[in-house]
Amino acid sequence: MNSVVIAVSLMMLLSLFRVSVVISLTVSAVVAGLLGNLDISTTISAFNNGLGGGAKIALSYALLGAFAVALSHSGVAEWLSSKIVTKLGKDADDNNVFVIKWVMIFSILCMAIGSQNILPIHIAFIPIMIPPLLGVITKLHIDRRLIACVITFGLVTTYMILPIGFGGIFLNDILLTNLNNNGLDAVRSQVPQAMFIPAMGMILGLFVAVFISYRKPRVYKQAQETAATVTEISKKNIVVSVIAIAAMLSVQLTTESMIFGSLVGFIVFSLSGVLKNVTNQDIFTQGVKMMANIGFIMIAAAGFAAVIKQTGEINSLVQSIDAMIGDNKALAAMLMLVVGLLITMGIGSSFSTVPIIAAIYVPLALQFGFSVPATIALVGTAGALGDAGSPASDSTLGPTAGLNVDGQHDHMRDSVIPTFIHYNIPLLIFGWAAAMTL
Repeated sequence: MNSVVIAVSLMMLLSLFRVSVVISLTVSAVVAGLLGNLDISTTISAFNNGLGGGAKIALSYALLGAFAVALSHSGVAEWLSSKIVTKLGKDADDNNVFVIKWVMIFSILCMAIGSQNILPIHIAFIPIMIPPLLGVITKLHIDRRLIACVITFGLVTTYMILPIGFGGIFLNDILLTNLNNNGLDAVRSQVPQAMFIPAMGMILGLFVAVFISYRKPRVYKQAQETAATVTEISKKNIVVSVIAIAAMLSVQLTTESMIFGSLVGFIVFSLSGVLKNVTNQDIFTQGVKMMANIGFIMIAAAGFAAVIKQTGEINSLVQSIDAMIGDNKALAAMLMLVVGLLITMGIGSSFSTVPIIAAIYVPLALQFGFSVPATIALVGTAGALGDAGSPASDSTLGPTAGLNVDGQHDHMRDSVIPTFIHYNIPLLIFGWAAAMTL
C-alpha cells in the first residue's frame, strides 16, 4: 500500500472518530513519513519546514476574522441579520413556512457565492451571518447538513467556473499557469469552458442534497436567540462600513493579497471611531479566536503536505497507476481523478494541490492523447476533488464554524461526510465525462 493512501485514510478515520483534525494530520504525517522510508528525524524536519507554508493562509484568516469582528461591532452585520430575521418571520406558521425556508436557503447560497467574488472575504462571512439565522433555521426544522451543502457549493463551484475573485486566482493564476508551465498550450478562455461539465456535477449534487437527501425536517434543541433585535443604526456606521468594505476590496484586488486587503479594512474601522467602545486589540483577539481552529488546521495541513512531498510517494503512486492501466484511456482518466481526490483530501486545499498534480498529470495526459480542454478538466477536477469532503478544507471548516455555535453540528458527520457524498462522487463522474468528451 502506498504511504499517501494509508496516511490520508488514517487521517480521515481519526477525524471520523472525533480526534482533533490537527492531531489527526500530525499523526498521519508521521505515519506517511515512516511508511515512505523517511526516518523519524527527517519526517519531523519535513513537517516543521512545511508548517511555514500554511502561515500565509492562517494570517489571512486571522485578519479576515478581525475584519469580520470589526464589521460586526459596527452594528451593520447585526442590523442586517435582524432585518433578515424580521422579513423571514420569527413565528413561521404552516402558511408561510415553505416560502420562508426557500428564501433562507437561496439567501445563504447567494452569500456563499458572493463571498468568492462580489465581496471576496471567503468564509469570513459565515461566523457573522449564519449564527444570527440559527434561531430561524431551528424553528423551521431545516436540516443543517443541507445548509452546509449549500454553503460549500457556493464556496467551491464559484471558483471552479467564474474567473472573478477567488475564481480568477484558481482558474488563471494557479490552474492555467501550472498547466502551461508543465507543457500544455492552453489559453485563458479555455479554462472556465473546460470546467463547466465538472461544475454540472456540483449542481447535481446540490439538487440531490436540497430536494432528496435533506428535504425532511430535522429537529434541533431550541437555543437562546443568537440575533439581537436591532431596529436602528447610525448613518455614520453604515458609511464607514461601506468605505471599509470598498477599501478592503480595492486593496485586495490591487495587491492580490487578502492579508493587506483585510488589514486596510480593519484600519479604516479603527480610525473611524465606530469601534470606540472596544479596543483594537480586543477585536483582533476575537477575530483570531474565531478563525484560530481553521488557521491551525491549515498550518498542520501544510506540514502534512510537506511530508507527503518529501516521501516522493505521490510520483510512485501515479507511476504504479500508469503501469496498471496500459493503453486504457478511460481507466487512466478515472484513476487520475481518484488519486487527485486522495491528494486533495490530505492537503485540504485545491489551490495547493494543483501545482503538485499538474507537474505529474499534464505529461501523463498528453501521453494518453487527451486534448487541451480534456487535460484542463482532468487537472482542475482532480484539484477540486476532496476540497469539499476534506476535514482540513476551509470549505467544510467554514460551515461548521457557523452551524456549530450551539454545539449541534458535528464537523465530520454533518459537514464532511454530506459534502463528500454529494459533491465528490458527482465530480468524479462528471470530471471523467469531461475528460472523455472534450
